[in-house]
Amino acid sequence: MQSSTSFLFVFLVLYLLSAFAHPGEGEDYLKVHKLPATSPYEDVLSFAYYYQKCPEAEAIINQKVAEWINKDYTLAASLIRLHFHDCSVRGCDGSILLNHEGSERKADVSKTLRGFEVIDDIKAEIEKKCPKIVSCTDILTAAARDATVSVGGPYWMVPYGRKDGLVSFAKEAQLVPMGHEDITSLVEFYQSKGAHTIGRASCGSIQDRLFNYSGTGKPDPSLDAQYLNYLKRKCRWSSDYVDLDATTPKTFDAEYYSNLPKKMGLLSTDEKLYSDPRTAPLVSALAYQPSLFFYQFGVSMAKLGNVQCLLGNEGEIHTNCNFVNSKY
Repeated sequence: MQSSTSFLFVFLVLYLLSAFAHPGEGEDYLKVHKLPATSPYEDVLSFAYYYQKCPEAEAIINQKVAEWINKDYTLAASLIRLHFHDCSVRGCDGSILLNHEGSERKADVSKTLRGFEVIDDIKAEIEKKCPKIVSCTDILTAAARDATVSVGGPYWMVPYGRKDGLVSFAKEAQLVPMGHEDITSLVEFYQSKGAHTIGRASCGSIQDRLFNYSGTGKPDPSLDAQYLNYLKRKCRWSSDYVDLDATTPKTFDAEYYSNLPKKMGLLSTDEKLYSDPRTAPLVSALAYQPSLFFYQFGVSMAKLGNVQCLLGNEGEIHTNCNFVNSKY
């Protein structure tokens, strides 16, 4: 893993071998729930957590996300990626949002993360309505869902009640997959958490595939010739960016998977997903059954948002998402 490369591992893709939901699994998150009048439990996630304490929270999040994405559609992928990075380290605790020396946010691998200003804007508005009630982690989790919907993706119910973490360490940001891992490593990682369909990657991260694959001085032979020429035109400088999905870059769809059999996977891990016998059947299923991709994505995202959450007396409600309360 190279600390200088950053990828839009925006959608927490597969869960690879273990991620596919069994019949009925995940439906609790994908259906619309009738909220109870009260939510007496503070130590569990609940769809009704803010029902009385801050009933406007979801509406504010939805409105603000829509406003920002209307100005810059690339923020949709950025918010999903930000949520992924957060949950990949210490679980979903908002630690990626903490902005101090030595934090995950300051790590080299986090340099291209975006969307922090969206979360800050949402938090500021919610604090006006419901001070010290809604956690930054809950805001980020719901914002990732609304960002997905804004680009045509599925909707899933988000339970609330996560608390914000008190620590964040740059070295732990290295745990996030960056696009060079082998399939075994990816399987192990996604089995503990939840690929991408929209977003971008830095051209510097694919230079070896374009010009010096495995030290041969030649391009990666697994790339389609026309796609290779396209990438070379797009990546004249390593600081440039290129879309993960060259076919429908602005749309949430299963085209990413359809591109893999055509040898049009941008990252080296993309090609491995299609060539490895453990994951190739999943790629084919997602490519040719778009409805399966939409359903599975919603289930996987719901699962990801529940990874190692801080509940009850754990953590705190940050009044500013950039700092723990004792420092603000």
